Amino acid sequence: MRKFYLIFLFFSFSIFGQNKNPFTLDVSLLRGNALPHTEDMYHLVNGHPDGIMVNFGKRTDGSKEWHQAYNYPEYGGYFLYQDFKSQPLGQNYAVGAFYNFYFWKRQLQFKISQGIAFTTNPYDKVDNSKNKAFGSKLMGNTNFGFTYDNQTLFKNIGFHAGILFTHYSNGRVKSPNSGINTYLLNVGVNYNFSKDFNRIADTTLVKKSYKEPIKYNVILRTGVNENPIVNSGQFPFYHIGFYADKRLNRKSALQFGAELFLTQSIKEYIKYFSVAYPNQNVDPNTDYKRIGVFIGHELIINRISLEAQLGYYVYQPFKKDIPIYDRVGIKYYFTDKIFLGFTIKTHLFLAEALEFGIGYRI
Repeated sequence: MRKFYLIFLFFSFSIFGQNKNPFTLDVSLLRGNALPHTEDMYHLVNGHPDGIMVNFGKRTDGSKEWHQAYNYPEYGGYFLYQDFKSQPLGQNYAVGAFYNFYFWKRQLQFKISQGIAFTTNPYDKVDNSKNKAFGSKLMGNTNFGFTYDNQTLFKNIGFHAGILFTHYSNGRVKSPNSGINTYLLNVGVNYNFSKDFNRIADTTLVKKSYKEPIKYNVILRTGVNENPIVNSGQFPFYHIGFYADKRLNRKSALQFGAELFLTQSIKEYIKYFSVAYPNQNVDPNTDYKRIGVFIGHELIINRISLEAQLGYYVYQPFKKDIPIYDRVGIKYYFTDKIFLGFTIKTHLFLAEALEFGIGYRI
């Protein structure tokens, strides 16, 4: 695997090295540790995960307003391979999209990436019952990285080193789904296909205030999930939210709202729990609905924005989960009023749902 990507890297040098274009390629070797967050994970962590990450990106040149606003970031696609050095966990392969943001004279890089992963060893009742992390072959993959980046070490070739955090989870689309997190040292080389690439500082842009009056949003998030009992079945959920947002500046908006959770799999879980644990005195007719209030922050890039929320259940008759929940994800604005979203809702490290949302902003 490593030899293949090194060959690919040097092939790219010879083919693209003389072209004047905004593209970049970097290859990183990874090695680190898993972060077990539940008791049933400790027996799976018996080695040092390693892997390789390949990014193919495009440098922004200042031709659009958001390029300058975010200090000329990079964006593109990635491939990630991880070997967990654990027979039950196996290996994961992921592809997706990334943004690189730069600070400290462009020598400090912050990476955020989101994609889809495939695992070689998902849970199987007969053949792989120890793997409580991955209940399905397909999962979501999220990565964050902090890296020292020198892009001009030798002509078009650069060097980078830092730390990368990875997360895999299927959002409990199928149980079990403890998910897994790793932190990895990240060392590699990068190549700029054009050393003469120039960024354009557009001085003709008119400065404007992005402050807005309070806006109101309604959103429906839906999908399917399974309760923590393996093979209990997948059921649809409907999470209906209403919130106000206040845009503060070019990049940030604050949110405050409430939402109703109609999660059908919990209804089935209550019935199971009342029978399986009679000493808990759970009524099988306990209301499965929940109501939460939350605060949030939206990082506005262009038509794409990144969203993070922290909530608390003010109504939760069945209290198997902790009363605090969180949500992270991405939004895309088709117009100033209509948007789509993809988010993951969790209780700290334990995912509950992958949510697909459609909303309207008044």
